[in-house]
Formats: sequence, structure tokens, C-alpha cells
Amino acid sequence: MFFDVHTHKKYLFENIFSIENKYPKDLEFTNPFSIGIHPWFIKLENIEKELLIIERKLKNKNCFAIGECGLDKISLIDFELQKEVFKKQIQLSEKYKKPLIIHCVKAHQELIEIKKELMPTQVWIVHGFNKNFQVADSLIKHGITLSLGSAILNNKKLQEVVSNIDISSILLETDDANIDIKEVYQKISELKKITVEELQQNIKQNFKSIFK
Repeated sequence: MFFDVHTHKKYLFENIFSIENKYPKDLEFTNPFSIGIHPWFIKLENIEKELLIIERKLKNKNCFAIGECGLDKISLIDFELQKEVFKKQIQLSEKYKKPLIIHCVKAHQELIEIKKELMPTQVWIVHGFNKNFQVADSLIKHGITLSLGSAILNNKKLQEVVSNIDISSILLETDDANIDIKEVYQKISELKKITVEELQQNIKQNFKSIFK
């Protein structure tokens, strides 16, 4: 089995288990999904209504995580408002015992500070990770899992990072890239010098320990 922890696509293959990214405005929730308020799409007048929708959907047996949510310093949305909305989703994550799938751009230190402040029990997953070893190491030391996607295929610096971190700290994804999750598995297996089958077993173990 191949696990895709964060995707915007619908898979039609039996040997791929994927978590489809959803937003409060979406209507269809038949496949395994995560749901959250993305920091790009925060609208002050919609926050409370969308949080209620998220809370309702978190009770759905197909809901595996809350997200993507998080912090983005490039976004035009006020950063303090982003933090406020993010913290409210952290509270829901804790209440319903769902992991967090996090969008984080130029705010990794703030992310760590919030984690230290709130001391959550649920696992946090930074999706689409593509930073340097120092950032990776800092996140991992604070108990944050890294989800790797299409950037690993061609980003040499990221490939070096992945070669030097433990498999127990990673998950894999396709996000909105037009690639097959098997391509990500293939590249990671090459970097870790193991077979795809061995990597599958490792990722399966990581996935099951997080998404109980």
C-alpha cells in the first residue's frame, strides 16, 4: 500500500490510500479527508461559521485530520489573525484527537513557539516540506513530522536533507502536483538506499502510529 497524506486529487487505484484536502465550502466528503481553514482563505466574517462546519466534519468517520491550516508570512492575511485562527484549529485537533496537517511559509519559528506554548498531544505534520537541514532538524526535535512531495524529485538540497533525517520522521504526499505518489516513494527509496517495499513498510508504520 502507498500512503498519500495530503492530496487535492481523487485516486482510483486500490493500492493507494490518500487523504484528500477539503475546505469548509466543499460539498463532497465521501473519501478519506482532512478539513481546515487555509491561511490564504481566512475571511473574518466566515471564521466562526467555518469552524462550526469543521467541528461537525471532524466527527465523520472518513475524517483523518484537521488541515491544511497554519501560518504564511507571504499571505496578505494579517499574521496575528492567522495565528488566532490556527490556534482555534489546534483546539479542535486536541478536542477530537485528530492530527494537524500544516501549511507553513516563512514562519517555522513561530510554529515551534506556538507548539511550545500550547503543548498539544496530537501529531503536527508540516506538509510540502522543502527547507534546509537546520529547519528540518528543529521541527523534528520539537516532535513535528515532515511530509515530502514533488519537490523531492528535483530539489538537490532537499534530497541531501532527506538523506540525513530518519525515516520515522517523514510522510509522503502529492499535494496539488501532477505526479503519482509512487514517484515520490521511488525517489525517497533511492535516497535512503532501501527498496520501495521497505520504504512502504516504514511509511505504513508512521502513518498508522499517527492516524490511529
